[in-house]
Order: sequence, then C-alpha cells, then structure tokens
Amino acid sequence: MAWARWGCCPWLVLLCALGAWGHPKQVDLRGEDVRNCSLSPPYLPVTAVNTTAQLTALRQQMHVQNLSAYIIPETDAHMSEYIGNRDKRRAWITGFTGSAGTAVVTMGKAGLWTDSRYWTQAERQMDCNWELHKEVDITSITTWLLTEVPAGGSVGFDPFLFSIGSWESYDMALKNSNIQLVSITANLVDLAWGSEKPLVPSQPIYALQDAFTGSPWQEKVAGIRSQMQKHRKGPTAVLLSALDETAWLFNLRGSDIPYNPFFYSYTLLTDSSIRLFVNKSCLDSETRKYLNSSCTGSMCVQLEDYSQVRGNVQTYASGDVKIWIGTSYTTYGLYEVIPTEKLIGDTYSPVMVTKAMKNSKEQALLRASHVRDAVAVIRYLVWLEKNVPKGTVDEFSGAELLDQFRGEEAFSSGPSFETISASGLNAALAHYSPTKEQHRKLSSDEMYLLDSGGQYWDGTTDITRTVHWGTPSAFQKEAYTRVLIGNIDLSRLIFPANTSGRMMEIFARRALWDVGLNYGHGTGHGIGNFLCVHEWPVGFQSGNIPMAKGMFTSIEPGYYQDGEFGIRLEDVALVVEAKTKYPGSYLTFEVVSLVPYDRNLIDVSLLSPEHLQHLNHYHQTIREKVGPELSQRQLLEEFKWLWEHTEPLPARAPHTASLASLLAVSSLTVLGWSV
Repeated sequence: MAWARWGCCPWLVLLCALGAWGHPKQVDLRGEDVRNCSLSPPYLPVTAVNTTAQLTALRQQMHVQNLSAYIIPETDAHMSEYIGNRDKRRAWITGFTGSAGTAVVTMGKAGLWTDSRYWTQAERQMDCNWELHKEVDITSITTWLLTEVPAGGSVGFDPFLFSIGSWESYDMALKNSNIQLVSITANLVDLAWGSEKPLVPSQPIYALQDAFTGSPWQEKVAGIRSQMQKHRKGPTAVLLSALDETAWLFNLRGSDIPYNPFFYSYTLLTDSSIRLFVNKSCLDSETRKYLNSSCTGSMCVQLEDYSQVRGNVQTYASGDVKIWIGTSYTTYGLYEVIPTEKLIGDTYSPVMVTKAMKNSKEQALLRASHVRDAVAVIRYLVWLEKNVPKGTVDEFSGAELLDQFRGEEAFSSGPSFETISASGLNAALAHYSPTKEQHRKLSSDEMYLLDSGGQYWDGTTDITRTVHWGTPSAFQKEAYTRVLIGNIDLSRLIFPANTSGRMMEIFARRALWDVGLNYGHGTGHGIGNFLCVHEWPVGFQSGNIPMAKGMFTSIEPGYYQDGEFGIRLEDVALVVEAKTKYPGSYLTFEVVSLVPYDRNLIDVSLLSPEHLQHLNHYHQTIREKVGPELSQRQLLEEFKWLWEHTEPLPARAPHTASLASLLAVSSLTVLGWSV
C-alpha cells in the first residue's frame, strides 16, 4: 500500500513531513490560491466551509485559558493511522478534510500547514479565515508562532495529541523565546464543538475465537512479563498506548476506528496486575468472563474507565516502580506524569516488537486469508476485462464492487484501507482515492492501478496490481517490467538474519535506477493478523527494526509518470529461513499474495533467466493454491482466466486442453496428487 496513508507511526509522520521517501508530490502548477480573499465579498469555491462560528467558539475557550495561540494536530490519543469522527478536530475547525496537516489559531489569525498533496484540496475547502502554509515541518509552525505571539504569551496544546517527539520539538523551539508552551488536558476544540461532537463509540468489544488467535491472552501476558523480568533495568510495568497493542495482547477486537478492528483503550501491565482502560459499557458479561475481570489475581484483568488512565498512571508512578514505554506511540499526556527516573523508554514497546514476529499458527492464518483475498481480486479483474471496454466502469464504482467481492469471502470484516482505484493520470498520484463525486472512467487505452486490501478474522491483506487492457506503449512496458524486476529482486534476496530493511531496500530500485527512473515512496511496511494494515515496526525504513523470521512485510516498488500513468506492484511476504549452500543464519522472503501480474505489460526481453524462473514459479504457486479454491467454488470463468494468466513465460503457443481437463488437473491438486 502506498506510503501516503501510513500515518500511524510518528517516525513515518516525520519522514513524510520532510519529504523523505514520501509520495511523489502533487505539483501546484498554478502557484496561486483558488480563493480570492482580497475581494469584497471574497471569492470562494462553493466547496469552502464557513468556519467563523467554530473559530469564535474556540477563541472564547482560549480567552478563558489566557492563551495567545492553540495548536490542533490531526491525530488521536493513540497516534493512530486512521482516526474516528470524534477525533477529527482539525477538520471541524478548518473545514479541510485531508489526512495530514496541523492547524494553529491565534486571537486574530488562523493557519493550516499541510504538504503539497493537499494544497488544492485545502484551498477549495477553507474559507478566508484561514491562511494556507505550504510547509509541514514544526520549524515552520514555530517560526510563525514567534512572529504572531507576543512576548509573555502562552501557546496551548492537548498533551494527548502530541507525541513525545513533537512536544520536544515545540519545546526546544520556544524555550528561549519568552513564550510559554502550556499543556491543557481539556481539549479546547472539544469544548467549542460541544454537543455537536460525535458521541463516544458504543459498539461491542469482542474476543476472537481461539481458531483465529496465535495463542491465548494469558500466554501473551506471561511472555511480556518474562521480558520485563529479563530487562536489565528491571521494569515493574509496561504501559501500552497504541490501540493494536491492547487488541493483540488480549485477542480483543472492536469497531471504533475506520478500517481497523480496534477500540479505544490503554493497558497497564505490571508484574502482579493487569489494568485495561476502556469503555466498560462495551464489554458484555461473556467478554468480562473471558478476561477474568471478577477476580484480583495476577491473571485477572481489572477494568478501569478509559478516561482515568492518566490519573492511574500518575498514582502508580508515585511508588517504587519503573514504567516501560514505547516512545513512538506514548503521548505527552502520559509521558509528563511519569518522573524521568522512573521511566524506561524504548522506541517500541515489547508488545509492538513481539507481535511483529508471527508464530506458526499466525503465519498459517495469514496465508489462508491471502488465498481467499486472491479470489476476490481475481473475480474483480475478470469482471473488469469484460466491462471496461463497454465504457460503463469508473474508479469509484469499481472500488465498491471489489469491496462487495471481498465481503462475500469467509471471515470478511471489511476493507483494510480506502481503496486506491486509479485510472490513467490519476495513478500518477500515488495517494489518490476516488470519491462518488470525483472519479474517472476506466478505459482500455489507459493503465489502471488498484491498491486495496481486506480485513479478515484470520489476517489483514494488502495488494497492488497495475493492468492495461489495450496496447501499452514501449515505455509503459519497460517501466512496468523494471518495477516487476525490483519486486522480484527484493523478494528473492537472501540476507543475513537481523539485517535492517533499509540496507536491502535498494534491490527494489536497482532496475529503475539503471535507466534513470525511481519512485518517491517507501518500499514496504509490516502487516498484522486482523490488525493494522501498516504494522510497525517492520519494513524498509530507517526507523524499522531488523528483519527476523516470522515477520510479514509488503514489497511494493513503483514508478509514476506525472500527468500520464502510475505503476505499483505490491505483494505481502513472510520472512523465512533461507536454504544456502553453506551453513549459516540467513533469511529470505516467501510471497503470500497470490494474484498474477499483467502479462500484457511484461517485456520478456528485459528479464534474466533467474527472473523468468522466479516469475514462472510464482505463477505456478498461484495455480496450486488459488486454482483449487476457484474450482471448488465453481468459479469456472475465473479459473480459466487464472490458468491463462499464469502460463509460463516466455510466451508460448496456447494449450489446446479443454476447460474440463484443466478442472480435472485442479481436482487432483485438491486431493494432494502430483500433477
């Protein structure tokens, strides 16, 4: 999946903000704001939102707190990638609904800072109350604050919406300025929003069936406590702030967050107790019993109100304790109540690192989810081949149909992110997603990029394929083939255990670099078991942990020709032991995504014998794993399509075997017979 959506990790937020390995930027060729605020009355697009009432209400709250400015980030109290409607404070105050950006309000001005992907959108959605700053770094914001805030003034912020790193950056910039940075736990936008703010989610929190978990929650708790005991600094507790940490630890799921099966929560796990901070009304009697919540022993989960986490942590920190945190996901709201001498801070918590390495059962579950996901994607590709030439398919309706196909698969729980369904020039914007109002028709004369994924009880999927139903240009075929070569080169790489992904990422780019091409986003990210589609800390970024057996990562090189087309080929792969000639601790990747590449876009002359061998073996694997699933379900048209699109390369004369004989071969495969 494209990196533009990777907002869940503060490391990534910083990298994207700096433009480091971020998406290809949407160039603002006009250079002028579509608004004209100098006219009387000002000219505004019809899509602009009148925010006068919102700003007036917020400034009243600022006056009560004696603030000169207030900072409003786009995040929640858990540094989540996707946030719920009640956490979309920046969107409410500005009218701008893009997924990245920070708003700052003074008593006389209001500014929004966002990157080039969203400049046009911001101009069309914001009224003249707002200045658009075409920068995203904190230095730009603090420079503006130093100009706009008078000496002796105070700048307020909600500490639960600031990562530790963000707070440190703002604090450092304002430290010697005679401007005070003030932490206020009562969010002022919430107070201004009032009764119109969306309600707290009340959907049930449920336990996964044992069949869909890698191990019981009691084993997981025991494992984390064992790590605490072995830690040289002797932590007495682990504080979990990221939503996927608590969901994974207790094998619980919910629906508070779009695209992610999470619920608002924190966990304080000590050497003798377990405290789960949550909306207790969402837990029924069966789930409470599952958590042993009626007892007080070391394996009994004490249920606490979600809003009481800060006070509980502060009270616990007053004792003779040491609290172990992952600094990437712990907000300043909790960090500031833990004395420095009682804090043990690692970049990632032990839960974040442990869940990244899937056990054998979790691996099998993820593999199974990818087989069913492949069926849904293949059904969609077959449908597109028949219907795109009719001129009746657009990007949005296509994405909706794919969601429908996925929803018909066993154990489906919705999409894992907003589908990127991009035709022609839209695919050159790697972050693009269509809407009901804004989309293009799919055409046989253009490339089509599909980046999508599903949530299933046994796994999370993410796959990208690029196709062309007509006659691609020589350059399009070359670019596609070089992207494919990069995918293959990284997928078949053998590397020493504990090698950083950053060290091997170059293999995905080499074939493009050879001819002066490149892509501007990251090469891959971790993926969870019915958890985050972007699961940190796995991947190929500098902030990721070294690769280890049992990790799943995406591999997704691409190429984007501005204003014309975009290419991305993304697979999910499992890190496995490599078979080498000589003994040693070496690893490689096993691709678990199972959808053929587009033969129409492959220039076989660019492939080496090793590339051909790898590609043909991959397509044979797809036949063996997905073919039986299609034939069992009597998806005969899809089965025939699969067989045709997995023929060995180089291209050879088509088989004359009938569909019936192909089905017979598949049936033997189902029975485990060699064919």
